[in-house]
Amino acid sequence: MTYPEPLSFTELKTYSVHDRFSKVTVDNFARPLPPGATIGDFIRHLPQQFAGVDFPELVEALALCHQRQRPIICGMGAHVIKVGLNPIIIDLMEKGVITALALNGAGIIHDTEIAMLGRTSEDVGQVLGAGAFGAARETGEVVNGAISQGARNNLGLGQAMGQYLVEKEFPFNDMSLLASAHRLGVPVTVHVALGTDIVHIHPSASGADIGQTSHHDFKIFCRLVSDLEGGAYLNIGSAVLLPEVFLKALTVTRNLGFTVNTFTTANFDFIRHYRTMTNVVNRPTASGGRGYNFIGHHELMIPLLAAALLDALSQQAQKEM
Repeated sequence: MTYPEPLSFTELKTYSVHDRFSKVTVDNFARPLPPGATIGDFIRHLPQQFAGVDFPELVEALALCHQRQRPIICGMGAHVIKVGLNPIIIDLMEKGVITALALNGAGIIHDTEIAMLGRTSEDVGQVLGAGAFGAARETGEVVNGAISQGARNNLGLGQAMGQYLVEKEFPFNDMSLLASAHRLGVPVTVHVALGTDIVHIHPSASGADIGQTSHHDFKIFCRLVSDLEGGAYLNIGSAVLLPEVFLKALTVTRNLGFTVNTFTTANFDFIRHYRTMTNVVNRPTASGGRGYNFIGHHELMIPLLAAALLDALSQQAQKEM
């Protein structure tokens, strides 16, 4: 085999690096934090690259939403509860920052067990072989009992759950999203896919009641989304269900003539997913607003977001004094 002659680079045209545009400069670099730095200092010392730009932008957008009394709706998967973030979310509700919650069916199960016991999340691998996964009697009785009571009273599933937990005066209601939201008057909608949650295998489960109350909540969620202009929607830890629900709610409200074009969205999750990028970050904001995507552990990212946002709101308040 005969190899060709190597190509000569002697005639290659070059230019001066001083005349070239560069995407990264030392002006964009991170700066070390001084002793005693605040969370605001931390945000301001981030590198001006990628998430170092996007995250402060999101914080500023959310602070502006709150300042202008526009809604901030938070859609959450159950993992947010399982990693111990209820107190952070409850604090934001108490401060009027989060104005509504949307949960999946697993969310109400873990939140209910927190309210009842102060603990949740069984070891699936340990009990699945014996067919015992999800068979905790009290969990099924409480969740399904609340849903059926809500159906009889023509309530949505979220309102029914919050009301039921408060009525039962469970010992850890102060750590429950559902009970706290009911106490604060914050709407909670619950969006269930039948067969995905452990309470659906219990004899107390009623498909009719689950369907009625969850569909009622979808209509409430559509009402909330209809007022989202100038507000924000956060999707935390739901890869498929809530992004789909959000997109359907958005098309309903636009179909009915509501103006919902310019708003902020953000997705927080461990990995990049197709539906969250298309249904939360990109498609909804195509006609206005801005969508953001952040990858990282909820137990780090959500406390960071909450702390940065509350710091920004505090700075705003000081400037107005």
